[in-house]
Amino acid sequence: RPPSITPPDTVVTMQAAPFTPRTTLACAPKVRTRRARTHAVACRASKDDVVGTFSIGDRCRALAASTLVAAELLIASPAHARLEGVNNPAMLPPGPPQEVLDVAGYLTKGEITRLTAEVQNLEKDTGYKLRVLAQAYPKTPGLAVKDYWNVDDDTVVFVADPGLGNILNFSVGSNVDLDVPPSFWTRLASKYGTKFYWQENGEEASISNAVSAIDSCFREEPGRSKCSKVQGELGEAASAGKYNTGKWFKGL
Repeated sequence: RPPSITPPDTVVTMQAAPFTPRTTLACAPKVRTRRARTHAVACRASKDDVVGTFSIGDRCRALAASTLVAAELLIASPAHARLEGVNNPAMLPPGPPQEVLDVAGYLTKGEITRLTAEVQNLEKDTGYKLRVLAQAYPKTPGLAVKDYWNVDDDTVVFVADPGLGNILNFSVGSNVDLDVPPSFWTRLASKYGTKFYWQENGEEASISNAVSAIDSCFREEPGRSKCSKVQGELGEAASAGKYNTGKWFKGL
């Protein structure tokens, strides 16, 4: 058969396939911008998935909640516009805002008290706000924490949700992003956020060690080597001052 030839006066319209947004784990190039960065695990199948119990669809829906900050909390870029997070202010506790919210029961009362004091001291000494939300999708206040915590460019929202395999997810304010290299969040999630780590040591250990490592990172003196290492487990001296030289590291 002769090849089919489109007449010159015929307009051919091609419809592009719909774009599906994908959130990745801090693998973007190191670019300094004024936009907030989000660092979370990708929505993909895993060898640990069990057919019939936690499907890839469940994983993607959990991604939308665990990366609620990636979708709408700090930015509303086109790549994240389709991710729909939960917005349930009824799950927020009454009274003054609490820096550490555990709606999933991963932390003991004593650990919540300790972490609260740690993030309060960090904010007092450095001006950066670290806020922790421990959740189990779909039981989460979700986007309601934006106003509850008055999230701004100096805020890091740490969402701990093991439903994605990696329990550590972060939304980093633009001012923090100028001070802390994106690679730090990748290494932190790789060290304390993996499924192997939190299954072996517990969700509380992942959350507590992550907070401690962030505390140490923020207190390091500015420079090219700032936050180049992730603090070892419980390797932190008591918080004191903006740049506390009493920290020590085991590194990755």
